[in-house]
Formats: sequence, structure tokens, C-alpha cells
Amino acid sequence: MIDTVTPDRLLARADLCARWAGLALGAAVAQGLATMDSDDMAMPFVSAVTAFGLCAVGGVLLGDSLTPAPQDRVRTAALAPRRVRDHVPPRMAPLLVFQTACLAVLLVIGVAAADADRWGRSGRALAVTCAIGLTRHLAPWPGLYYATPVLASLTLGTAACAWSLRRIAHRPGENRQRHDRSWAITAAWGLLVSSQLLLVLGMIGRVLFYSRCAGMLGNVTALVIYPLGLLGLFTLGWSVFTIVVPRAVDDE
Repeated sequence: MIDTVTPDRLLARADLCARWAGLALGAAVAQGLATMDSDDMAMPFVSAVTAFGLCAVGGVLLGDSLTPAPQDRVRTAALAPRRVRDHVPPRMAPLLVFQTACLAVLLVIGVAAADADRWGRSGRALAVTCAIGLTRHLAPWPGLYYATPVLASLTLGTAACAWSLRRIAHRPGENRQRHDRSWAITAAWGLLVSSQLLLVLGMIGRVLFYSRCAGMLGNVTALVIYPLGLLGLFTLGWSVFTIVVPRAVDDE
């Protein structure tokens, strides 16, 4: 007897392959961008992290589009309206929203405090004046030059994931399927947010490390960015694991 593969299993495999393909393509593109020649050593790394996050989001959205909604002959409507928040991870979604808010605040502060570097290129460094009157321009700093691609990719990825989550919540299908796909899309968005948050925190931490006169402000900033960095690492690991696992959550 010849084993046959049902259409549902084929679509599930296509969804998983699309997720893996997005991660693989993102890793390949990120490697190419990180090793490209540039007069700025930080921008290739910023572009690599941004491209990897967007490719991961694209792979998950492609996998979701490969699975059409079931067309039942008899459809029933529930009395309670379907809401997006009922299908996303109840604990991780607030953490990701919190990280997004922190990322936005850090970028606003970075743009406001940024100055030109020692070559006169604006939005790339932080000017630090020590007690002896010597001013140093420490780079890379998340000013407008580096914040622009981060904000653009974050806006694009957030809009695409929000639209997809809303579409999943209101289309027909089983709750199990809606939960799985909502978790995967949330994880893709989390990968984009957490990777960029770690990138910005790395820039700020590097500047503080090389600054000898940050004083109390540097100590307070360090107490903020280090816990955020640990939180970003945790959500990044959760996001990657949720994307690569076919069944992210059981329908309780």
C-alpha cells in the first residue's frame, strides 16, 4: 500500500519550509551585507541585522499565505467577536510591545543627542566633553544616520504583522490554526524588534565603554541597558524557536 500525503500535511510542510527559507535567506543576505566594503564599519552591520529581521518576517508571512482558509459548506458565527489579542501569546506579546516602546525611546534620545563624528558626518557620533575640556566624538551612536533604517524596517514589519494578525483573527478556520499562525507571526515581529533593540543597546554600550567621563549618567544608563539586553536575548531566542517549530502552541 502506497503512503499518501494529505493536502493539509503538504501545506503544513510548505509553511514550515517558508519559515526556514526566510531565516536562511536572511542569514545569507546578512552575511553579504556585513562583509561589504564601506567607509563606515557600523552601517553594514546595521543593514545586516535589519535585513535578517525583515527576511524572517517575510518568510513567516509567506508561509501563512500558502495555507488558504478552509471553505466549509456550513459556516457558523460565534456570538463573541474575534479579537487579535485572544490569539497572540498572552505573556510574550506585552514584553515585545514593551521592547518596542523602549527601542523607540532609545532612538529618540539617540537622535536628539547625536552629533557629527570627527570627519564632520552628522548623526553618527556622540560628543563627550570631559572635565579637562577635551571633547571626544564617540561612534557609532544611534543618531539619525543609523536610526533611519531601523525605524523604517520596524514600521514596515510592524504594519505587515499587524495586518496579518488581524486577517488571521477574522478569517474562518479552527482555533488551533489561528493560534499557531498568530504565534508564529508574533515571533517574527519579536525577532525583528529584539534584534534591533540589541543592536541599539550595543551601540550605546560601546560608547559608554570607551567613554572615561560619563559619570553618574553613564552608570544609570548602564543599569538600564544591561537588563534590557538580557530581555532582548531571551525574546530573541523565544522568537527563533517559535518560528522553526511547526506547532508553536496547543489550543487549550
